[in-house]
Amino acid sequence: MKKREVHASVKDERLVKKRRNEMIKGAVSLFKEKGFHRTTTREIARASGFSIGTLYEYIRTKEDVLYLVCDSIYDEVQERLKQALDTNKGTIESLELGVANYFRVMDDMQDEVLVMYQEVKSLTKDALPYVLRKELEMVGMFENAIKRCVENGELQLSEQEVKMIAHNIFVQGQMWGFRRWALHKLYSIEEYIELQTSLLMKGIKGSSAEKRQRGEE
Repeated sequence: MKKREVHASVKDERLVKKRRNEMIKGAVSLFKEKGFHRTTTREIARASGFSIGTLYEYIRTKEDVLYLVCDSIYDEVQERLKQALDTNKGTIESLELGVANYFRVMDDMQDEVLVMYQEVKSLTKDALPYVLRKELEMVGMFENAIKRCVENGELQLSEQEVKMIAHNIFVQGQMWGFRRWALHKLYSIEEYIELQTSLLMKGIKGSSAEKRQRGEE
């Protein structure tokens, strides 16, 4: 699925990237505070440090800004996840480490994750599938890491179980951001990581152990 093109009248690509990064940073804080629909393009321009006229040299609509915000957040999460998760080792230890590192990325990007969770539904019909495809690609990275553990004999899981576990991990990371109003009163990020990882691995190992006892392939 191709990246959605956002029109800019400015032709200098470096300047476009610079201004849009400023725009994204300003918009995230506004969307978090007021939501996408209650935020105006004039407010986005002011928060970005330039005029409304300058803003429209780099986008056409407010929906363009939301798309740029969501696209940027997913890109950063995906890039950091690639660094955090070793999909080749295929050991339980490497999987646990990857999950912990992913949760720390989610902690670093709490504001962005909250905006993405709240506002992704407001994307235009042509932008939404592309952005959601990126999320599935990241879930796929966890699938691959878990599959390697299965291939190495570290775990015994069906394909359906692998997919469900991968989705669970991804959502548990996001949950630290969108449920922080409750979770931050109960746990530090390290306590959250330790407890979630422990519960996750108990479930995975328990399922694998049951299958081995039953002699399943």
